[in-house]
Amino acid sequence: MNDDAPLPAPLRPPRPVPAARSATRPARRPGRIVLLGAALLGLAGAVFLLRRPLMMAAPACMAGRWHGCFDTFNGVVLMTLVALPLALLSAWLLARVRRAAGAASAWRMSLAEVGMVHGTLPFVWMILMPGAAAGMVPGRVSLVPLRDLVTMGPLGIVGNLLVFASLGFFAPLRFPALASLPRILALGAACSVLVESAQYVLELDRVSSVDDVLVNAAGAALAALASRRWWRRGAAPGRPRLRSCVY
Repeated sequence: MNDDAPLPAPLRPPRPVPAARSATRPARRPGRIVLLGAALLGLAGAVFLLRRPLMMAAPACMAGRWHGCFDTFNGVVLMTLVALPLALLSAWLLARVRRAAGAASAWRMSLAEVGMVHGTLPFVWMILMPGAAAGMVPGRVSLVPLRDLVTMGPLGIVGNLLVFASLGFFAPLRFPALASLPRILALGAACSVLVESAQYVLELDRVSSVDDVLVNAAGAALAALASRRWWRRGAAPGRPRLRSCVY
């Protein structure tokens, strides 16, 4: 036996062949397209259901008359829909300015800002719309919880849920400090208290009810739940996330 014979080299496992770069990339999820399509279908369905009331206010709004347009619910809803392309254009311009300045999340911030204003201002306008005896009767207050809720009806409850829904949906996306359900609930309640107080102080012939505050705040919280999946995406890299966002 030859002791000087070289030992055989140890066997090494074959190197894995690198896969194509395109194969390793995760496929883009069509979530945004589906969400946009669902939003457009929902908007089209709402317009179809409300076409008759909206057409009643169309002549006054198209003529630029205050009475019959901006002092009616139908007219405010119609003008909100008409102003939707202008709101989208404003968000696009804001995003372009921010991208030119090198800001991060330009589209996200711009859409959130425009969405909060465009989706909240019309409802606040309708809430502060004076009644028939405005200025002639003192303000009325209802502080017993759930007493007025049974008299609102389905349409009234849905309307109160939508008052600050846009604020609850977009505020956590624009302001990371508000990315928490308790904070959005408190924000919706605070804004509702301000509006109800304005009804009482301005003597608008409306009832300032605690049930309105409860339903408005609940609508903001429910809308925040709908946008919850995008809260973490807006967090800056390397930035510690608030533990309250998890709950």
